[in-house]
Amino acid sequence: MHDENATPTPDESPAADGGLSRRSALRAAGIAGAAGIGLGAVGTGAAQADTTAGAPAGRAEARSGATMVNVPFQARSTVRVGIIGLGNRGGSMIDLFLAIPGVQVVAICDPVKEKIERCAKKVTDAGQPAPGTYAKGDHDFENLCKRADLDFVYVATPWDWHFEMAKTAMLNGKHVGVECPIAMELGQLWELVNLSERTRRHCMQLENCCYGKNEMRVLRMAHAGLFGDLLHGAGAYNHDLRGLMFDPDYYEGPWRRLWHTRLRGDLYPNHGFGPVSNYMDINRGDRVTHISSFGTPALGLAEYRKANMPPGDPSWKETYIESDRTISLVQTAKGRVIRLEHDVSTPHPYSRINSLGGTKGVFEDYPSRIYLEPDHSDDVWHNFGDYAEWDHWLWKEHSNPPGGHGGMDYIMIFRLMQTMQLGLVPDFDVYDAATWTAPVPLSHLSIKAKGEPQEIPDFTRGEWRKKRSGVDSAKPSA
Repeated sequence: MHDENATPTPDESPAADGGLSRRSALRAAGIAGAAGIGLGAVGTGAAQADTTAGAPAGRAEARSGATMVNVPFQARSTVRVGIIGLGNRGGSMIDLFLAIPGVQVVAICDPVKEKIERCAKKVTDAGQPAPGTYAKGDHDFENLCKRADLDFVYVATPWDWHFEMAKTAMLNGKHVGVECPIAMELGQLWELVNLSERTRRHCMQLENCCYGKNEMRVLRMAHAGLFGDLLHGAGAYNHDLRGLMFDPDYYEGPWRRLWHTRLRGDLYPNHGFGPVSNYMDINRGDRVTHISSFGTPALGLAEYRKANMPPGDPSWKETYIESDRTISLVQTAKGRVIRLEHDVSTPHPYSRINSLGGTKGVFEDYPSRIYLEPDHSDDVWHNFGDYAEWDHWLWKEHSNPPGGHGGMDYIMIFRLMQTMQLGLVPDFDVYDAATWTAPVPLSHLSIKAKGEPQEIPDFTRGEWRKKRSGVDSAKPSA
């Protein structure tokens, strides 16, 4: 959750809404980030909101270095971490880094002095040396990334800054993990792929929902063939955020709401797309090839503003174009279909959908239920809890993990730090990051073109044909 004092919902990695948001508010007003996607002076009007792909979608760019597929980390007994952004997300995730043996938080960055002080105290209270602190202006994160005593940089900031911070970390020789989405433009995704290959540093989308207990159980069942040949799946981010987006304290400014004045498509596909991609071995035997997206009118935020915001509030200058609900259909090379949904501006219960179907049955979440042959033949849903034997080894070892979102945050960070300590291949890589985020710009283009399919790049440049492990990796022997 963004709010450390709020009751966690089952999932939100509301991505990176943590510190640095004052700086992001400037960008949200249109100072930066516009040129690469053709936004012009990004701001408050629909007439200004446009986007171009930045790189040809269906054509793989020339590789600037060897592939990062199956490239392991260099083993190290201690992983030295720097954290950029100490708001609700970063300020709570630091607790998980500090809870893992062999992990040291050596540097923290945020322009808000109070957040720096609070998180520095967390580090020393955990028995670690006082971290280096970086709070001097908009770009002090660059100095953090230059440190010679860092192995990994964690980015938990507003979306406007994700690309620049990931790029800076890799150019300074650091592996980097970024909250969702990893970038907002197709050209930026290609640049991150190229930089990862050239610098030989991993750049990862930290998709916590891939490590949810249900998601990991379905993953193991799918790979064991219990669903038969896989045919279709679905994922979503349907979460009523209207009140939070108009709360000046929760997001520390309007940065997230202002994206609704810029793009029409799926702003946050990762939580739904990541788990289903894992089920179907996307980039590991199959790949996504096209996306067709459709969007409803943009009414929800304006109606909420009319009912709840006083005259003269800055939000009255904003014109919302983001579809209240975006529905996308994604095709894979093997002919499978993935449905994605995004809706944060209308009233509805929380759901990531999280569905998978094959020739032997189907699973659906929210609430979780299953129907499989030959176990079932009565045409009614059955209890998913009956399949607990298929829980992932991480959940068997950590049955009651600390942290938010039902423990998936801890499982994700524990596993990432484990792969770095043991010198293993990470569970996902820059190609997954780019693939899971590509619907952000491409769904916008498809909606503008009345649903016309948009080609999804093969960021792996052909490596997707090779079967390899991912989140369903074997338990390490060490």
